[in-house]
Amino acid sequence: MKRIKNIALAGHNGSGKTALAEGLLFKAKATEKLGKSADGTALLDFDPEEIKRKISINSTLASFDYEDNKVNIIDTPGIFDFAGEMIEGICASDTVMITVSAKSGVKVGTKKAYREAVKYKKSKMFVITKIDDENANFYNVLTELKTVFGPTVCPVVVPVIENEKIVSYVNLIEMKAYKYDANGNTVETDLPEAEKTEKMIYRIDGLREAVSEAVAETDEALMEKFFEGEPFTQKELIDGIHNGMNKGVITPVVCVSSEDLAGIDMLLKEINLLVPSADEAEPAEALCNDDFVKIECSPKQPLSAFVFKTVVDPFAGKMSYIKVISGVLKSDSAVFNSSTGENEKIGKLYFMSGRQQTETSQAEAGDIVVAVKINASTSDTLCDPARKVTFEKIDFPVPCYSMAVCTGQGDESKISSGIQRILDEDKTLKYEQNEGTKEQILSGLGEQHLEVTAARLKNKFGVDISLKEPKIAYKETIRKKVKAEGKYKKQTGGHGQYGHVWIEFEPCVSDSLVFEEKVFGGAVPRNYFPAVEKGLQEAVKKGVLAGCPVVGLKAILVDGSYHPVDSSEMAFKTAASLAYKEGLKQADPVMLEPIGSLKVTVPDENTGDVMGDLNKRRGRVLGMEPTEDGMTEISAEVPMREMHSFTMYLRQVTRGMGSFVFDFLRYEQLPANLLTEVIAANAGE
Repeated sequence: MKRIKNIALAGHNGSGKTALAEGLLFKAKATEKLGKSADGTALLDFDPEEIKRKISINSTLASFDYEDNKVNIIDTPGIFDFAGEMIEGICASDTVMITVSAKSGVKVGTKKAYREAVKYKKSKMFVITKIDDENANFYNVLTELKTVFGPTVCPVVVPVIENEKIVSYVNLIEMKAYKYDANGNTVETDLPEAEKTEKMIYRIDGLREAVSEAVAETDEALMEKFFEGEPFTQKELIDGIHNGMNKGVITPVVCVSSEDLAGIDMLLKEINLLVPSADEAEPAEALCNDDFVKIECSPKQPLSAFVFKTVVDPFAGKMSYIKVISGVLKSDSAVFNSSTGENEKIGKLYFMSGRQQTETSQAEAGDIVVAVKINASTSDTLCDPARKVTFEKIDFPVPCYSMAVCTGQGDESKISSGIQRILDEDKTLKYEQNEGTKEQILSGLGEQHLEVTAARLKNKFGVDISLKEPKIAYKETIRKKVKAEGKYKKQTGGHGQYGHVWIEFEPCVSDSLVFEEKVFGGAVPRNYFPAVEKGLQEAVKKGVLAGCPVVGLKAILVDGSYHPVDSSEMAFKTAASLAYKEGLKQADPVMLEPIGSLKVTVPDENTGDVMGDLNKRRGRVLGMEPTEDGMTEISAEVPMREMHSFTMYLRQVTRGMGSFVFDFLRYEQLPANLLTEVIAANAGE
């Protein structure tokens, strides 16, 4: 545990996370060839959809040994549709390495990764990538990092730039400069000379001073030494940054080029020296006998482990990615799942590097391992039955973008099975039936998320689905009281059919039909009352305007007549439906649309745009409330028919910083100007 480093790579889409991971693996001699996403050879982007789209979709684990340490790298996606994968990776890590492009600087994905790292109390490091690009500007990005994230930002490795070209790299801890030879090997070189790069020398001296100041903040004795003007030793600088990272008061900054691997070897060195090991991380908090306890990361403690990710493979079966918090997890052992209350049988265990598996007999505290074919799900806790503890479940984003699933005839059970297995993998998906429209609704974090899910269903499980915009569950009701007659009379030779009713229809507050009878003098025999009610219950499934279910309706059977021979239950059932159709036409029928309650969180500068958009969507803004970090929560009520495109709008206008929760609230009358459109659409269906 003292030599295990668990690192999640996170950051904005396109900032070079996978390229960095591939570079680390190659430079550490864990792979023989440098993999690249662009040509489909990346060790970590092996999913068919990742290769096809040339993006990261899954969080992927790769382990390698470097000098005396074992490093577990978790490469996470930067696309917001797959934010659940990023959160899983951060939860399992002890340090979050946040990539920032030297071309584009701090983006929304940078802020989100940093925020999640702070939320889960992880140490942090910034890696500025793509520094050899012609549009790169390392020092502008460094200044931006300090502006956005504050004084904790501490440069450690910086480039020396002459004539807009990088000529060497300076390690500010060692105060040594390095350059790379033709074979990509590091060669020590001279620090910048004053007569050539006076500006550069001034900058490096200032950066070194900033490092010393950051280190001084971590310890009182070091602070005293700093104020006395005495320089820190190299060991004091290393220990100070290391301890500062662990306390969350220092965020080191290094720079790399994943193309020619410049800076990768120096980053590996900093991982060894600066990044906290598994036993130094913030102790995990767990619930034990109704009390919260701190779980020490030690193999001598009873077993406790956390399932942070699940992968369902059609051939290998269910693969559970497990972070061992304490104790030792052994293959062919029995453990207790405190999340389900069931015992689990652990079979084989594997260390993973991409899709490559290496079988192991055990994993000790602080390590990450994969168990196959166990029942546990993501966020479950596995523990020693002698000490039952439960870790807090991962806080996943709420699905906010929905599409209706279209299937072929007879494929329902196959699709249901396939989707259930996908849901085991992805906790940011939801699959349920809309009770109003009877459609199967698949919900996720965005359009691309659902497209990838549909492709995975086909590739993994042979399930072919198409997606379309969901229907809106409109309803109908009436606004005035009427009395209507329904008479069904049919003579076919022999026994005929005869049923005759008078029914009063009036509005009421109820989601289902309210039926009463006030018949006097036996005009309608009592044994036909159930038939009348059944006829009405079937009739209210379709209204007279657009064929939508009718709510808020009270029907009172008040009169009628019967024939001693020709009357039957069927005749009275039919008579009731005739009275229903006639009565509702006269009762001022109206359409009702579902209204939802919206809580949307946006950056302060976007509140005006979003409120204006909600007004266009016929929304009613109820209020605003400031939240943390320059964000505002807007409360509103909005018709559900107007909200399908809101996910994509919000992402565009807030550049991915906005989020929202939208839940059904109640039904309200549909405006008259939309009535014709809705009736025509429903008639077409």
